Amino acid sequence: MQETENKFELLKGDKVLWSVILLISFFSVFPVYSASSNLEYIVNSGTTTSHLIKHSFFVLLGLAIMRGVGTVKYEYIGKLSSIGLIVMVLLLLLTMFTGQTIDGASASRWLKIPGTPISFQPSSFAYLLLVIYLCRYLTKKIKRERLPIENICYLFGPVLVVFGLVAKDNGSTALMILMVSLAVMLIGQLNKKYIFGFVGISGAAIAVFMFLALKTDVIENNRVHTWMSRVEVFMNSNKESQVENEIDKAKNYQVMQAKAAIVHGGITGMGPGKSALKQMLPQSASDFIFAIIVEEYGFIGALVLISLYLIMIIRIVMIASKMPAFFGSLLVLSLGIMIFVQLSVNIAVAVNLIPVTGQPLPLISYGGTSILVTYLQLGIILNVSSRIQVYDEEGMGKKQNIEEINDIA
Repeated sequence: MQETENKFELLKGDKVLWSVILLISFFSVFPVYSASSNLEYIVNSGTTTSHLIKHSFFVLLGLAIMRGVGTVKYEYIGKLSSIGLIVMVLLLLLTMFTGQTIDGASASRWLKIPGTPISFQPSSFAYLLLVIYLCRYLTKKIKRERLPIENICYLFGPVLVVFGLVAKDNGSTALMILMVSLAVMLIGQLNKKYIFGFVGISGAAIAVFMFLALKTDVIENNRVHTWMSRVEVFMNSNKESQVENEIDKAKNYQVMQAKAAIVHGGITGMGPGKSALKQMLPQSASDFIFAIIVEEYGFIGALVLISLYLIMIIRIVMIASKMPAFFGSLLVLSLGIMIFVQLSVNIAVAVNLIPVTGQPLPLISYGGTSILVTYLQLGIILNVSSRIQVYDEEGMGKKQNIEEINDIA
């Protein structure tokens, strides 16, 4: 009877993590509704009401998907990751030739589903599936020493392929793929000689990509010049003696408006919906939504939001530490790192600590693909957390059974 009740439990998994996710999801509606007026009046796309409905739909869909993931054993998700990754690589190739730009973006990152108005970013799903694949590869028969050619083909190969396909239109995500992949390998206890090898190969891959993009026509319509311009603007904006001309000011427009919004918010903020700079800040509903949150809810509101994110990260680490199966533990930590890196990059851009990128704020920024991928990540983490008690009850947390659990994955 107890088993049946647990199976149909509404909030399956870590209750604290569920609470934090629900709070952030509910809060996201307000800044998105406020900032989406930028899309209506500046980008001439839809209305604030239509954007609110769309965002609310994706939040509810994401919560449903997150709960639905909890009904599938996470080991099966690991087994299916290699197939899913192959599919996403093919879709990334298709995106390179037929990808679209939406909402004023300059990169062709979106792929339209034929016969529907729905578009999505294959890169986000490829990134997620790659991390799951890496976790399973590093876990399966963990005690067996693999041949160098195996690691090169089945470990480094998928990472570099996804990196190469994503880098053309999304440099920040491509770099994050390399960084998170390296972190997964470190946590996954990969031999240090392979870690150094991966760093060397990754560095060479970046150098080759930059050379081909800047010196040849092999990679057409790439965004390398845009990235270099953003880095240059960032470096110049931090020089105290820099006297900006009109061109510099134009290039630095996003950062200047984000800074102004943060300063305008002060300690308590202007109040929900009362942002004065949301119409002037490009991507105010997505990439720079943290600046709008600070302006409307002040330093106190931003601190509360960051505290919720910190609780989320802490709970993820706690779940990973309690999980007896290495695959489950590694998977939770890896997905947690993905969320933490994305969160850190978004906030760091808003406060001008790093150059401008296109990374959304997890669970809050307006956009379908990014928010659904985040809910998928959290759904898998909650899935693993729900299994901890099952393992304990079945005595599978004992040392002699750990290898058996890993082989199941």
